Amino acid sequence: MSDASAPSMLSPRVLIPFMLTGTIWGSTWFVITGQIAGVPAAWSVFFRFMLATPALFALALMMGNRLRLSRPEHLLALGVGIAQFSGNFLFVYHAEGHITSGIVAVMFALLMVPNAIFAKIFIGEKVQGGFIGGSLVAIAGVSMLLVHEWNAAPLSGNVGLGIMLAIGGMLAASIANVVQANPTGRGVPMVSLLAWAMLYGTIFDFAYAFITAGPPSLPSAWQFWAGTAYLAIIGSVVTFPLHYNLVREIGAGKTSYNGIVTVCVAMMLSTLFEGFQWDALSMGGMALALIGMGLALRARRVKAVQVQQSGALRR
Repeated sequence: MSDASAPSMLSPRVLIPFMLTGTIWGSTWFVITGQIAGVPAAWSVFFRFMLATPALFALALMMGNRLRLSRPEHLLALGVGIAQFSGNFLFVYHAEGHITSGIVAVMFALLMVPNAIFAKIFIGEKVQGGFIGGSLVAIAGVSMLLVHEWNAAPLSGNVGLGIMLAIGGMLAASIANVVQANPTGRGVPMVSLLAWAMLYGTIFDFAYAFITAGPPSLPSAWQFWAGTAYLAIIGSVVTFPLHYNLVREIGAGKTSYNGIVTVCVAMMLSTLFEGFQWDALSMGGMALALIGMGLALRARRVKAVQVQQSGALRR
């Protein structure tokens, strides 16, 4: 779909899912903090996808998607599952034990940077100068936020560990994004691929949790299971179809802007419920991060439009 024929960003069929996915994903960062209070992070990840996996398979059936995959497609789903639904989430859940959820969300908003790097390495995609410049501005802003977090935390070294864990989660998610974009991945219905990937990831999560945290003890608090259900159904199953429908409607470039909505919601919740304290350093860092993300995403959107137009000429 060309940029000219794409529906307006202000049309209800675009604006409602756009704001909904950004808001939901912004809230999930805070909900995770309640899932790791008194429960090993590894088991919390498993419980989340234990609920989400059958729901995603059911969604694929309701959409009429094929569930039978070839051997190469299963191998792809295995790789995506371990990277996305194990590595990514295990890193994130552990990271939020050391730094606030808002900071982790801001760091993950920079996912576009490793995405671009890995895409250039593995599929030869060029990176525009505008994207590099905007990314550098955003990285400078995130660095200021991380300095603020480091200064506000006790001198225990946990902030540094949290930062490293968040970076690990970001890289794992980026690898999953690039891997699933190969020709094999494009030949599989997205919900079907995600369902199988989530199943493989859940199996790995169970094994990892059992080895590292021992046998599970089921939490009795209804708040834990309510949060788990929210993350599984609303944060995992509902948002994926909305997100990929937006990609079809307005393109991946414009859809990426909901990452800015996600950051704003996550930082607001972190301020209200986690005691995040704003000062000149953190406010300046947040402003730079948002401006940089906007510049970088705009550069990628322009590039996407140019690619679509050149492809139309070749057809």
